[in-house]
Amino acid sequence: MPERDGYIPGVPCWVDSSQPDPGAALAFYGGLLGWEFEDAMPPGSEGRYFIARLRGGDVAAVGSIPDGAPRMAMWNTYVWVDSADATAALAIQAGGRALMEPFDVMNAGRMAVLADPQGASFCVWQAKEHMGAQIVNEAGALNFNVLNTTDTEAAKQFYGAVFGWTTLALGSGEFWTLSAYGDYLEELTPGIRKMTADMGAAGFEDVVAAIRPIDGDSPPHWAVQFMTDDADSTALKAEALGGEILMPPTDVPWSRITVIRDPQGATLIASKFVPENKDLA
Repeated sequence: MPERDGYIPGVPCWVDSSQPDPGAALAFYGGLLGWEFEDAMPPGSEGRYFIARLRGGDVAAVGSIPDGAPRMAMWNTYVWVDSADATAALAIQAGGRALMEPFDVMNAGRMAVLADPQGASFCVWQAKEHMGAQIVNEAGALNFNVLNTTDTEAAKQFYGAVFGWTTLALGSGEFWTLSAYGDYLEELTPGIRKMTADMGAAGFEDVVAAIRPIDGDSPPHWAVQFMTDDADSTALKAEALGGEILMPPTDVPWSRITVIRDPQGATLIASKFVPENKDLA
């Protein structure tokens, strides 16, 4: 089910990339992921915000770095909420910080930029006209968000308090889960719980993101993962377009992935689903 028309609270719903030169990033991402772009900002605006589309559906965006934010390229994860203000207050109460207090984004929605206690930043999105990614889980579209953290237990307490997330250990990985999401998907696709169980991944229908422990050599952060039909050719294409391969195509449980740094420094993961890899360590 790659098409979406909105999400439920607590589910990652959108990603965008803040770039020092957003216009220069279009050729890279258009060539790498097959995106077409439309500038969503009114004429004369100082900032730029290009909506990326596949088959006419919104998949992501590339925009300017907000005033006051570090001048570094990065990918940002947005989580759907009923109220950006209430969620921001809850995050602060749970030990997080508000990097940008809740604000309206024209008629698109209302958002806040927050950081968890370890410093990983993320956004919350209260939708109005913009309903998040319309195409997911197909080549060129988002298919996962991953929290890289130096303290998994503290992260579990924080995100559990803010979004009601719990965790699921599956194989060698650990994932954020929300039981309401599995119920939601079961309504959209009856039988999905049985299908995931038959694949040896019982409970995966509740998964909304992943959690990955890291050491202190890199800062805690949210990573974004896009689906590809061929991780090897995507890596070659990224290099030809001026990107850098931080991790060459590698077989991991359920997938073959490569980690890419774009020409301005933002990193992303490209992943091909490989069911026969499910038992890899």
